Amino acid sequence: MKTSALLPLIRIVDDDPKVLASEAFLVTMAGFQTITYENAQSFLENYDSIRPGCVLLDIRMPGMSGLQLQDEMVKREIDLPIIFLTGHGDIDMAVKALQTGATDFLVKPPAPDRLKISLQKAVDKNIEDRKRREEKEHHLELFKKLTPSEQSVVLKIAHGEMNKVIAFNLGVSEQAVKNWRSSIFQKLDCKNAIELNSFLRVVDMWKD
Repeated sequence: MKTSALLPLIRIVDDDPKVLASEAFLVTMAGFQTITYENAQSFLENYDSIRPGCVLLDIRMPGMSGLQLQDEMVKREIDLPIIFLTGHGDIDMAVKALQTGATDFLVKPPAPDRLKISLQKAVDKNIEDRKRREEKEHHLELFKKLTPSEQSVVLKIAHGEMNKVIAFNLGVSEQAVKNWRSSIFQKLDCKNAIELNSFLRVVDMWKD
């Protein structure tokens, strides 16, 4: 299912049940659906990877800490942005977390307005990142439909080279290039070289 059809979900990980319940209430009041985990291992074993959103994560926990969970999420290619919740004495740790990819850190207890802004920013980022990935995957599937001959000329066409120039350089007939051009535009759903240029940029195949 496409990301745009899925409601965001905020995953909260905190070892204190009372704090966890309080944070879940704040997240719900901010307008988001949420699910809670009492430790990092529970999150790794049970989290919903399908729905976009983010992780609201306690930085200090027994067993696997928040920072260790962040490292494990990177290893497992879990793409959810992380907002760290910290005590006043954890600012240096929080700064380190930001440097290694967290989107924000909030001091406990988080102010409701500040929390809402941070959650929305993280959720928007995750949704946008997933949409870009889905677009790239779709474009790559279309590109695979091209024949080897069509793939060999697609960059030349995107650069605006004329059919007769391509034909001369490849030692083929101009009609063959015309046929390839028409087929490429049809298969990739492009109307002209400008749209083909944009298509190739999405799949990281464009070369200046």
